[in-house]
Amino acid sequence: MKQSRMLTFKEDCRRCSRLAGFLAGVRLERPDYHALPVSSFGVPGSGFLIVGLAPGMHGANRTGRPFSGDYAGNLLYGTLHKYGFASSAEPLDAAGNANPALHLTGCRITNAVRCLPPQNKPEPDEIRNCNGYLEEELAALPQGAVVMALGTVAHQAVLTALGLRKSSFAFAHGAQRELPGGMTLFDSYHCSRYNTQTKRLTTAMFEAVVGNIAKHLER
Repeated sequence: MKQSRMLTFKEDCRRCSRLAGFLAGVRLERPDYHALPVSSFGVPGSGFLIVGLAPGMHGANRTGRPFSGDYAGNLLYGTLHKYGFASSAEPLDAAGNANPALHLTGCRITNAVRCLPPQNKPEPDEIRNCNGYLEEELAALPQGAVVMALGTVAHQAVLTALGLRKSSFAFAHGAQRELPGGMTLFDSYHCSRYNTQTKRLTTAMFEAVVGNIAKHLER
């Protein structure tokens, strides 16, 4: 039986010394940046949970809101708005801050790692240290909830938080898998600028996954 490592998220988390030290340096260089662990966005216990990798330097690390301020957020929120999960396609306001008028409907966004990692590459122990926060998010989900994992790291972090074997549920873009407890896991390549510029992920491919999730939740 899986031993729970559930944690209640706090913005003053310093569980990872490398990440805490890195963020301290960022705050000195960019005092106008959030540069702290980033909270989830959306109502806890919503039926649709999106799990990304980690905050981006000039995105969530700047604004304090997941996927707000970089290209990945433009694609994500634009798609969520198209399918009725977001009130606006614009993650930022006119001043370049997190859009205060934007709210999510039946959806919540989080990350496998809550702190900006150097070179956007968290280390395995940092992913493990943060997994208790993801476990808390998953435990709050209602019966029949959907989880969308953006990339392999997020996919594996979800499985770890649920106590499932990674070898039993390999990552594959567009995959849909029923998990124990009535939860459904959908996979997508991460909506990063790199993935879209290299055509590994197109807007149509990403929208297709979210569209399938919308149909699944309607049923």
